[in-house]
Amino acid sequence: MYRKLFVSIIVAFVVLSHANITLAQFENDELPAMPFPNWMPTKLVDCPTAGTLKRANFNVIMRAYPNGGILAGTNIGLSNRFMIGVSYGSEGIIAESPPNWNPRVEFNVKLSLVDEGLIYPAMTVGFCSQGYGSFVDSNYNDNNGRYTYKSKGFYAVGSKSYPFHGWQIGFHGGVNYSMEQDDDDKNLDFFIGMDTRLNKDVGVVMEYDFATNDNRKTSLGNGRGYLNFAIQWLYTDNLVMEILLKNLVDNRKGVSDIWRGLRVTYIERF
Repeated sequence: MYRKLFVSIIVAFVVLSHANITLAQFENDELPAMPFPNWMPTKLVDCPTAGTLKRANFNVIMRAYPNGGILAGTNIGLSNRFMIGVSYGSEGIIAESPPNWNPRVEFNVKLSLVDEGLIYPAMTVGFCSQGYGSFVDSNYNDNNGRYTYKSKGFYAVGSKSYPFHGWQIGFHGGVNYSMEQDDDDKNLDFFIGMDTRLNKDVGVVMEYDFATNDNRKTSLGNGRGYLNFAIQWLYTDNLVMEILLKNLVDNRKGVSDIWRGLRVTYIERF
């Protein structure tokens, strides 16, 4: 019950914040400039968007997650349409016991196919082998295991942004096929999401992963999908700090509370 209340409060907060911005702009008869033109979101919480880093741009991402976990990664725009990235991390780095290192370095590749138009969305395809949370050893077959939140694997995603009184709100949706099939759940998965700014310093991100590839008896999900949310502090044009809240609809088996984490992203140009 309290999770439904929490989600309702978040939605109301977003709507009321936009209403306040609209009222203030109407009274002052002026619109603010678009904030942070160099910031290009390529990911919501876990789900990708159709955005890519432009040529010669790169980012560095540091993510802290439960059980003392740290995940670090970087992405580089090799052209205006193509970016690649690597990431690696471990659970238990901030702890008194030995770290539980992820079994391998993970990779991210993204190719922009169609630029966003006045009516149609931007379209991007890619591959990402990085999952999130603990790496769980195989219990069901001879594969190597899986992350708590499966990697997207091969995916296609569309994104469309709309102006809103000097700001923008972006909508995203896609389909993916994860290569993490330790639980023998090989179904296609689907996801949707949105991002917007409440003012020049604060943004919000929300996504829903249907988790149709993580809902069997041998899986970690209960079949309700994953609702994730992030509050962003856009400190400068190049630096964004976020509070991440995941599993808001209590989809994880054996878990009774919301997943909480932090993410810091720095973007720069060569």
